[in-house]
Amino acid sequence: MLQGHASREARRAREFEAFVAGAAGRLLHAATLLTAEARDDNLRARRLLTLALAHTYACWDRLRGDDPYDRARRYLATRFARTAWHQHGGLLRSRPHPASPLAGLGPQERLILVLRLYEGVAEEQTAALLGLSADRVRAICDRATTAVLHQRRRAPAPAARGVKAVSS
Repeated sequence: MLQGHASREARRAREFEAFVAGAAGRLLHAATLLTAEARDDNLRARRLLTLALAHTYACWDRLRGDDPYDRARRYLATRFARTAWHQHGGLLRSRPHPASPLAGLGPQERLILVLRLYEGVAEEQTAALLGLSADRVRAICDRATTAVLHQRRRAPAPAARGVKAVSS
């Protein structure tokens, strides 16, 4: 009996490790986009990822055919939304990193844009997850997309190092 339990726990751990190996990078990138942090300085995104993975691990045996990536992504999104929109302080106290492509957007716009465009979540699913109408999600996504596409560059592109100018 004890050996069977240990075997199940070892199998569960291996399955979860394989899931993390495949999904953690993409989830971290999504979390970094949500928090609008720099890739190399993304403490809040790493915290969101850790919480999402811990929740997914806690629910691992109850998934029964559910997609663990979807479960982790939903938790990541709802945790971000709850922290950014409903608590004073938290993610709103820190400013987005100016180099983040989504720095000019508010938390709700970032969340909808990341879910719809980066993660490919359907409009209706995004609306249901966030408790908004599909029309509202569409309007916010359109506005956020336009803002990102039309934002001005804050600084000129850096010159390439070690490249000599070619003269004719």
